[in-house]
Amino acid sequence: MRIAEVEARLKTSFVGKPIVYYPQVSSTNEVAKQLAREGAAEGTVVLAETQTSGHGRLRRKWFSPKGGLWFSLILHPKLEPTRLPQLTFMTAAATAKTIKDMYGLKAGIKWPNDVLVNRRKVCGILTEGCMINGKVKFAVVGVGVNANINLEELPLTVRKRATSLKKELGKPVSREELLCRLLLRMENTYLTLQREGFSPILEEVRSLSVFLGERVKIASFGECFVGLAENLDSDGALIVRLENGTRRKVVVGDLEVLSLEP
Repeated sequence: MRIAEVEARLKTSFVGKPIVYYPQVSSTNEVAKQLAREGAAEGTVVLAETQTSGHGRLRRKWFSPKGGLWFSLILHPKLEPTRLPQLTFMTAAATAKTIKDMYGLKAGIKWPNDVLVNRRKVCGILTEGCMINGKVKFAVVGVGVNANINLEELPLTVRKRATSLKKELGKPVSREELLCRLLLRMENTYLTLQREGFSPILEEVRSLSVFLGERVKIASFGECFVGLAENLDSDGALIVRLENGTRRKVVVGDLEVLSLEP
């Protein structure tokens, strides 16, 4: 990654100013949280070529070989702790739109924190917050984009569900350009969230969703059930119509699309 090129081309007002770059870290989220505790400014980005202990939701291992785009963004959002998932939705929308605009790929969102291209995972997002006295002191949004990675470097179980921009396009992409465009989109989306609330972000997420109207399997708090993914409510929770006709609200869980047809 040519950091000088990124800094010269970056058009944001505060996101990515500064960028803290490492050839390798355990986890960009862990480094960013420590920097935030030490007073790092909002907008600071921690960027690494590789991660040795990258992780996603529920501490699942995230494989981060060379060629990917692995970074974390420090934010000071004016949000209640229960609304921190809005930062994940915000980032998913920004990432999907950036990929669609830059490469013309069919990018979409899989609830709650994945971006897919042609129905395979190309990006994962992890939002973590620090709360003091019931208030959000800071949040860290981790983003992992399979940019130029070789899928053969991933475990077989991961490879079956993953793709990369290089794979989809048949050629490498400029990670510097992708990072600059994505950070600008994230900044603009974040400012919209802060000024106008979650509603405009939610509409973008709905329009980019690849799961709405489809038959899905949900795993939530040790329970699994199947139904039709009908909608997202005003907070981003998933509304599922079960096979017996009743509706269920899912705030936290994993989603698997079972078919293309409702």
